[in-house]
Formats: sequence, C-alpha cells, structure tokens
Amino acid sequence: MSNITNETRKAIYRRDGYRCALCDCTQTLQIHHYLRRGAGGSNSPHNLITLCMTCHAQIHGNLLVDGGWTAEDVEQAAVEYLADYYAGEWNPWRRE
Repeated sequence: MSNITNETRKAIYRRDGYRCALCDCTQTLQIHHYLRRGAGGSNSPHNLITLCMTCHAQIHGNLLVDGGWTAEDVEQAAVEYLADYYAGEWNPWRRE
C-alpha cells in the first residue's frame, strides 16, 4: 500500500486533469510514485503522477497493450511531464 492520503490522491488527480498524464485516458486511473518509496521516494506531488492502468503497467515493465512504447519510453515521458510541470523545482528525491 502506498499510504497516499485521500487528500493528496485527489490533488494529484485534479492536477493531472483526471486523466493519464501520458496518454490522456480517463479510465482505470492510478497514482504512480516516480521514485519508489522503497528507494526513498516520497508522497510529495513532485514524485506522483496519474497514470492509466496500461501506462502504469508498462512503466513497471508489464506490457498490457503493444502501443509501441517500451518501459523506458514511458518512464522518460513521466520524467518529462513532472519536470515540465515543476520546472525549476522538480526533484523526485525531495523528502516532504
């Protein structure tokens, strides 16, 4: 369990427009920790991104649908999304 509060979860969904930040899907949304909690990642919005089930599986290396993206492509897209959103202050290793 990720221990993300409902308040934080709702804020991330709202920030990302209630859609997958990578493919714009509005179904089966989940919150992904860019930097895993086990690796020191926090529940800070800087480390969280809304993904659909397909993109979330793919970022973890599980291909549900062959969309031509690799896990590395999806991870890079997540990095770019968070870095663009928090330009100048993005740091997934921040502890908040």
